[in-house]
Amino acid sequence: MSVFKDEDPRIHGIKTKIRVVPNFPKPGIEARGFIFGPPIALAIGAKFVPLRKPRKLPGDVIFEEYTLEYGRDRLEMHVGAVELGERALVVDDLIATGGTLCAAMNLLERVGAEVVECACVIELPDLQGRVRLNGKPLYVLVEYH
Repeated sequence: MSVFKDEDPRIHGIKTKIRVVPNFPKPGIEARGFIFGPPIALAIGAKFVPLRKPRKLPGDVIFEEYTLEYGRDRLEMHVGAVELGERALVVDDLIATGGTLCAAMNLLERVGAEVVECACVIELPDLQGRVRLNGKPLYVLVEYH
């Protein structure tokens, strides 16, 4: 559910810019979530830890494999990027089936972080990804049907 209601002109502006791109996300660009994570981390005084697709991060990584609506993938994170007991907010551009958010939470929790909330710009509620989060709070700016 959006904290901002539809009467907010910014939400209307976001909704009118959403479009479906044929054959996306495979093949095509990725890392749209990267646009949102760093400014949020800066605004709340937190560190930013990138979770990326395979072979996008230099150095030693740990990973979590997961299933998406269009196949299998994996997320990688630098070894030692998160320490035991740290609190984490998972930020992504979109939640569809919830596969990517679940993989991110699993990866962070495996190294001892506490995922306190997830945030996405867009939710596709018809795909019921929120259900896979097992009650973890999810902040969504726009629902897209």
